[in-house]
Amino acid sequence: MNIRMLDTTNRRDVRRFVDFPFNLYADCPQWMPPLVSSITATMDRRRYPFYQHSDADFFVAEEGGDVVGRITVLENRRYNDYNQRKAAFFYHFDVIDDVEVARALFDAATDWAARRGLTMLYGPKGFLRADAPGILIEGFEYRAALSMPYNYAYYPRLMEAIGFEKEIDYLSGYVQRGQDLDERFYALAEKIKERRGFWVKTFKSKRELRAWVPKIQEVNNKAFTAVWGYYPIDDAEVQMIARQMLSVADPRLMKIVMKGDDIAGFAFVFPDISDALKKTRGRLWPFGWIRVLLEFKRTRRLSGNGIGLLPEYQGMGGSTLLYVEFAKTLKASKANHCDLAQAMETNIKSLGDMNAIGARWYKRHRVYRRAV
Repeated sequence: MNIRMLDTTNRRDVRRFVDFPFNLYADCPQWMPPLVSSITATMDRRRYPFYQHSDADFFVAEEGGDVVGRITVLENRRYNDYNQRKAAFFYHFDVIDDVEVARALFDAATDWAARRGLTMLYGPKGFLRADAPGILIEGFEYRAALSMPYNYAYYPRLMEAIGFEKEIDYLSGYVQRGQDLDERFYALAEKIKERRGFWVKTFKSKRELRAWVPKIQEVNNKAFTAVWGYYPIDDAEVQMIARQMLSVADPRLMKIVMKGDDIAGFAFVFPDISDALKKTRGRLWPFGWIRVLLEFKRTRRLSGNGIGLLPEYQGMGGSTLLYVEFAKTLKASKANHCDLAQAMETNIKSLGDMNAIGARWYKRHRVYRRAV
């Protein structure tokens, strides 16, 4: 077995790194592919905004000419400076069921981190603050939601065998069509809007939504400092997140709860187009974009990935309004199923609010840590 750090300017190396999970999960109906262009973008050191302030490298494990594992290791200097840490992160971790291959990949990642004076390795955690973290540890029988990680059931066993421990867990749930709030919640939401000065901003076009992105991210930067893995993001990362969000957004499903002129909360719901991505192997060109456009119209699955109220507006009735708007969105759509993506296990308030709309928790992702 050979562990090799890739040359990201070599197209063959990039292709081997990107293609490996498509081969590993070829017979796994639960796995949903990422957009290939989003992975290759992270390997472009000239254009990807992460490399303006930080560094990363990409490794593969090879046996007999075949790739049997891969990993990315990152030094996010912006995170470390803000949090006064010496942390490295791993991402894009995929491997066959072989503890020695996994160990060799993480030994390479650890050596990389140690040479930079970093002392702890956490992950999976990606390049952008918006990247979904964690390794799936519960819910292997269910298909992955849009942009959510999936892995085989042997991954947690491998992580523990090579000395990783739990850092934090994220819970994902779902609501089915027909699950609705009691009518009293709708009446209460109207009273809250009248008495507290809340109102709901809706969108008719991506152009209108795009114009609000800077304000949304400005609020996000200030409001969620207690979230695990937080660090302030710059304009380049805001624009990268915006492009990703807008590529899969239906403006009619996106709502912002306002308090006067200030953003109080978000109820962002996205069409789940992962079936189309699976059929096109995550590629939009030359003809994959046609399948994706069709999937926007026919999917009956949604992904609630950005539902929450800013801390300063909690306790004022804003949560009731937020989840009433979420319920209205589901009722107005043709969806049969909506995933609720990754609530931190420590966020008791958010979990309780989601329970109120009938959420059923069925997946758990874990971020791991190990000393370098």
